[in-house]
Amino acid sequence: MPAEPAESSGATYAAAGVDIEAGDRAVQLMKEWVKKAQRPESVGTLGGFAGLFDASVLKRYERPLLASATDGVGTKVAVAQRMDQHDSIGHDLVAMVVDDLVVCGAEPLFMTDYICVGRVVPERVAQIVKGIAEGCVLAGCALVGGETAEHPGLLGPDEYDVAGAGTGVVEADALLGADRIRTGDAVIAMASSGLHSNGYSLVRHVLFERAGWALERHVPEFGRTLGEELLEPTRIYSLDCLALTRTTEVHAFSHITGGGLAGNLARVVPEEMQARVDRGTWTPGPVFDLVGQAGDVARGELESALNMGVGMVAVVPQESAGAALATLADRGVDAWVAGEITGRPAGGGAVTLAGDYAR
Repeated sequence: MPAEPAESSGATYAAAGVDIEAGDRAVQLMKEWVKKAQRPESVGTLGGFAGLFDASVLKRYERPLLASATDGVGTKVAVAQRMDQHDSIGHDLVAMVVDDLVVCGAEPLFMTDYICVGRVVPERVAQIVKGIAEGCVLAGCALVGGETAEHPGLLGPDEYDVAGAGTGVVEADALLGADRIRTGDAVIAMASSGLHSNGYSLVRHVLFERAGWALERHVPEFGRTLGEELLEPTRIYSLDCLALTRTTEVHAFSHITGGGLAGNLARVVPEEMQARVDRGTWTPGPVFDLVGQAGDVARGELESALNMGVGMVAVVPQESAGAALATLADRGVDAWVAGEITGRPAGGGAVTLAGDYAR
C-alpha cells in the first residue's frame, strides 16, 4: 500500500495572522445586537452576502429621493483602544452617518458597517457592533449588514478602524437646503454632548503629547476621568430633526463636524446671504476650555477643529423659532436662538461669529 502522505508543513492562513474561527465566533456574538437594530422593512438574516431592505416602502412617496452618506470616527478610535472600551465607538459611527443624512430632510432607512482589525478578538468586535446596533435604534434605522476584515501586518493586533454607510429617503418637494433660506431666518443651535467625533488629532496632541495627561486622570470640571469625557458618545439628532420638520417649518440643517460651526453652516448659506452667530448665546463645555488652555490654542484654531458645544443647527423662519425650541425642549434637546440670516455685506463671508462666549 502507498504510504500515507505526510502532513503538510506549508504556509497557512492562520500562520499569516488570519483567524477564521475567531471571525466566525465574532459573527455569532454580534447576532443578538444586530437583531435589535431592525425595521419592518428589513429582509433576511445576518450572514448573507448583501443586506436586504424592502423598497416597497418608497411607494408612499410621490417622488422619493434617496440620500446616501458615509463616514468614520477618526482618531477617536485611538482613545477607545487605550481605554479598552469599544461600544461607544459604534454609537459614534451611526451618529456621523445618520446626522449627515437628515441635513437634507432625509429619514435614515438603513446602514452597513465596515470594521477593519489587526486581529479578530470576537468580544471586541461584538462590542463595536453592539454600539452600532444601539445607535441605529436611536436613529430609527436598520443595520442590514456589514463586514469585518482582519488585516495583520497593516494594523497592530489591538488596532482597528471603523466606517459606515447609510441610506435615507426624502420627498423631493420636502428637500431642505440653501435654496429655502430667507433673510431674517433664525439660526437655532442644538447643544452637542461634548467633542463628538471630530478634532481628536488636535485633542490628543494637546492633552497627551504636550500636557502629558493620563486617561485615568480625574478632572473636577468633568466630574469624571479624562478618558470618560473623551469617549462621551456623539449625540444622534436624526429623530429630533425629523420631529422638527413635522411640527414646524424648517429651511435647512447643518451638522457641525470637521470644520466647526462656521465651516459647516457656510455649506447651507446662499451666496447673497450671511449667517450672523452670537457667541454670547452659549457657554462651551469645559472640555473645550481645557484643550484651548492646555495647548495655548488660539480661538480661531479651536473653532475650526471643534464643535465648541454646538452639534447641529436648524435654520427656520423667525416666526417659527418659538415652536421649534418648544419641540426640541420636549425631546430633551438643549437648544437656543444663536443668530439670524442677513444680507451678505460686500467682501463678507457666509458666516460671522461675533462677540465672546458667555461665561
